[in-house]
Amino acid sequence: MSAIDDLPPLREIIRQHALSARKSLGQNFLLDLNLTARIARAAAPLEDATIIEIGPGPGGLTRALLALGAGRVIAIEHDERAIPALQDISARYPGRLDIVHGDAMTFDPRPLLGGARAKIVANLPYNIGTQLLIGWLTLEPWPPWYEMMVLMFQREVAERIVARENDEAYGRLGVLANWRAETKILFDISPSAFVPPPKVTSSVVRLVPRAAPEPCDRRLLEQVAAAAFGQRRKMLRQSLKSLQADPARLAQAAGVDATRRAETIPVSGFVAMARELADIRREG
Repeated sequence: MSAIDDLPPLREIIRQHALSARKSLGQNFLLDLNLTARIARAAAPLEDATIIEIGPGPGGLTRALLALGAGRVIAIEHDERAIPALQDISARYPGRLDIVHGDAMTFDPRPLLGGARAKIVANLPYNIGTQLLIGWLTLEPWPPWYEMMVLMFQREVAERIVARENDEAYGRLGVLANWRAETKILFDISPSAFVPPPKVTSSVVRLVPRAAPEPCDRRLLEQVAAAAFGQRRKMLRQSLKSLQADPARLAQAAGVDATRRAETIPVSGFVAMARELADIRREG
């Protein structure tokens, strides 16, 4: 019996169902149910909440979410080998676990939500974690269908998500994430907690969507950030030339000199440049 419910320990579940982690699927199983419970609690309150979980694998986080009171968990699992283990959890928590055998990169959970909002809680596969996050951050219309994301990434990626101006990790992802959400690294998890142990430390990040981000065209914001950080060691007067707009005018709109570099510009400055770029293109 485990520490959170009367189901077998995760190591036994893995043996029963021959769930060896596959590198091709970015799998690293987190077997410490105390840690999965800590991740679940980071999404509190869970009572009556609907949770979207990506890549549940043998179900450690799934069990923690349900044991701690989540009203409903929708688990999207690409690996068909894990489905029987998840079905055992569904039998233990009848009516509260929906298992979807599918690809999280293309799966749209909104038809299952009936107009209600959900929380995304997941130990994301390393190989698609950033892509999934960008997809969730670029949803239209905004605010999105989720009210919170509690996600695990490699520490390096987590630092890029929460980075702000003058941070070494600041870049395009930090601009997008902090424009549309409030971001915070909650805690780290050692490689030794996983099977197999990855070569890097993992971090759990919480992102709460902003109800009203500073207004601008998201696509233009992404273009400005891509141009500026594409040549991050160059001054704006050089890196922004690829936008076919006067870099000095864009920098002026942000309230900075064109000799500044991208990593010194706050998110609000990138928003201002995106708005100015929209004006320039309308004039053109």
